[in-house]
Amino acid sequence: MTPDQIFSIVNPVAALSWLALIVLPRRAALVSGVMVPVVFAALYAALIAGQWSGADGGFSSLPDVARLFANRWLLLAGWVHYLCFDLLTGAWEVQDARARGIPHLLVVPCLVLTFLFGPAGWLLYRSLASGHARWRPAAPAEGGASATA
Repeated sequence: MTPDQIFSIVNPVAALSWLALIVLPRRAALVSGVMVPVVFAALYAALIAGQWSGADGGFSSLPDVARLFANRWLLLAGWVHYLCFDLLTGAWEVQDARARGIPHLLVVPCLVLTFLFGPAGWLLYRSLASGHARWRPAAPAEGGASATA
């Protein structure tokens, strides 16, 4: 299989996983948050194991990174790395929002941004979670009594 063929498989799998997180967040948790990332992580590990030895380039400078990613197999590994970690981040956003009582519709823009631009989506979600905690109405006192009574 070529890097292009693998790319043409992982991209739709990632897109469907994101769609599931957006449309069916409770049902998608296992697939989008565990199973697909495990497959992507295994693929990433196999790509690195098979291509890293003797690869030109490295991580010490931007030109070194460019030389490293000139190898299409390592470029694919880098892309799978992004797909895996962004999907894990999106699944975490869904789970964290559920635990915090944040309505899913408010999380959807964060998920879209995380899918497209990773850290920017995570930053938006963190802002949402922080704002929600600050502005969420206080829970009523035990026994139904008002806190001011």
